[in-house]
Amino acid sequence: MTLIKSISGIRGTIGGVVEENLTPIDTVKFAAAYGTWLRQQREKDSYRVVVGRDARISGEMVQNLVMNTLVGLGINVVDLGLSTTPTVEVAVPMEHADGGIILTASHNPKQWNALKLLNAKGEFLNGAEGQKILEIAESNEMTFAEVDDLGKITKNEAYIDMHIDEVLELPLVNKKAIEAANFKVVVDGVNSTGGIAIPLLLERLGVHPVKLYCEPTGHFPHNPEPLKEHLGDLAKAVVKEGADLGIVVDPDVDRLAFMDETGEMFGEEYTLVACADYVLSKNPGNTVSNMSSTRALRDVTEKHGGTYEASAVGEVNVVELMKKNNVVIGGEGNGGIIYPELHYGRDALVGVALFLSLLAEKKMKVSELRATYPSYYMSKKKIQLTPGLDVDGILSTMEKNYSHEELTTIDGVKIDFANSWVHLRKSNTEPIIRIYTEAQSQSEADELANRFIAKIKAVANI
Repeated sequence: MTLIKSISGIRGTIGGVVEENLTPIDTVKFAAAYGTWLRQQREKDSYRVVVGRDARISGEMVQNLVMNTLVGLGINVVDLGLSTTPTVEVAVPMEHADGGIILTASHNPKQWNALKLLNAKGEFLNGAEGQKILEIAESNEMTFAEVDDLGKITKNEAYIDMHIDEVLELPLVNKKAIEAANFKVVVDGVNSTGGIAIPLLLERLGVHPVKLYCEPTGHFPHNPEPLKEHLGDLAKAVVKEGADLGIVVDPDVDRLAFMDETGEMFGEEYTLVACADYVLSKNPGNTVSNMSSTRALRDVTEKHGGTYEASAVGEVNVVELMKKNNVVIGGEGNGGIIYPELHYGRDALVGVALFLSLLAEKKMKVSELRATYPSYYMSKKKIQLTPGLDVDGILSTMEKNYSHEELTTIDGVKIDFANSWVHLRKSNTEPIIRIYTEAQSQSEADELANRFIAKIKAVANI
């Protein structure tokens, strides 16, 4: 069982021992620290926080703890109930709120949950802000409201529809072309809130959705990370239904992957590539993704006359560089689309709308569209960390061993070879080292990853 306290929030497994897991006591402590930090930002008569959750089994319990802790601090709460991460992000500025909390552990299994913390713009906190909240939590310097000053909870379950309204109003979403294409789409909502939001969006776009695992029970029918090895049922359903494509999202709907009409993955790395290709064809400019993402985005960006740059891993880092470079679209290679025209957050709903606009205008099959992009192949592996392992020392050794190659060390160690690359880094959300590689064939990418896993184990004596 695990509790991970980081600048991006608090994440852990439900149950167990206080300070070792995400127990009710830990949940209350960090919600109180966030609320205390929020009140320190500026002196006001009243404060408001938007709170929403994915469909995890523990979600209702955790949300009630969080909301009532904020009420105890004298903060008013807008309760979105079952929602998505991007919906909460959109709701914060629409509510003129001071911040937001999303209760989700993203792609982690059902025993996990987390508090993801937002600022008044509906964007994730930066490192300094996250660090301050951790310090407040450890100091226990939190003062609660007296009885006449308690906050109030207001329910508003209309925000998924309002989020969809915002997506449909975007100039580049070609609703007319999508309706004319008469698409049939199988949706795997992994029994979370994507099963609510994505079919609603498709219906509004004039698309016929076939629902697979769209009941928001929180009982994930497969590993909730949207990777090929977890999506056998979706592949069968796409072929059986004669669908034009399949769509799968993670439990909080900020990651998006597509499947072609034959049941083959479009490739989660290519979600951003295709959406960027569409946006850049209408509105040329620059792009950003993190350094664990495919080179294909760079290729597509340069094709449209723009400049590509890579950030450290982590949505807040991607957003920071996107703003600095004034990019028109960016995101993460794990299927995360960030379209500033709507908001600065990964958003599967806007990704679906942009992708279907591209597909409808191109008038081609998904497999044919995929064939128009450069072919790179990635391998994503990990090594479980054991207590006492000197990860920084291991990465430092790898950096020295490859100092003659093109290196980037803003986030772990990335080694760029002529026709491939490898990125080694500590995870922010799990006790693991991630090993990402990319090459010009799957076998080369897998071999490169396995070679570096062996090198890491040799250095670490494991």
